[in-house]
Amino acid sequence: MNLPTEPTVQPRSSTASELLDSAQTKPWEGGPTFSLSNRLYRALFCVCWALLASWTPRPLSRWRRFVLVLFGAQIHPTAKVYGNVSIWSPRNLKMGASSAIGPGATIYSMAPITLGAYCIVSQGAHLCAGSHDIEDPHFQLTMRPITIGERAWVAAEAFVGPGVTVGEGAVLGARGCAMKDLEPWTIYRGNPAVRVRERRIRF
Repeated sequence: MNLPTEPTVQPRSSTASELLDSAQTKPWEGGPTFSLSNRLYRALFCVCWALLASWTPRPLSRWRRFVLVLFGAQIHPTAKVYGNVSIWSPRNLKMGASSAIGPGATIYSMAPITLGAYCIVSQGAHLCAGSHDIEDPHFQLTMRPITIGERAWVAAEAFVGPGVTVGEGAVLGARGCAMKDLEPWTIYRGNPAVRVRERRIRF
């Protein structure tokens, strides 16, 4: 499927260097998971987002973009983010032209999360770039980047797991769960997500 595209920009480095060793800090006993600088950055962002952006009405998307960019996000001037979105770390978020994150979505951006041009993450969807090593006795946190391709759609309340690439033009149906890559221009649904059929654009 050949449609006009925007230039691809690789995501910046993640917060991996700020992740602490669980064997040393013992988070299960109340120890920290991330460095102090990381925790202070995220705390400051949470306060600013709550006071300055989370309550703002839909038309004020330019202001919300400004707040996110101030904290390190890479957002195209035509991208839109709703006010009541939860974003773990703006500096790990990149959004292409005319992409959108709908109301109530969770962007758990421990690792870079990249949204291509014209893609949509609908209301209540969850992009989760963090998990745990379940065989590690200290339950070490792990992080893997997520990429949502151009013109893809993550529908309402769907879940995209760590390291997943949603291909260009792919669709993950409402409440679907993708833990593996989704092929371009293909429709998926269910938990775990299964292929339904190809997505065909009418011209």
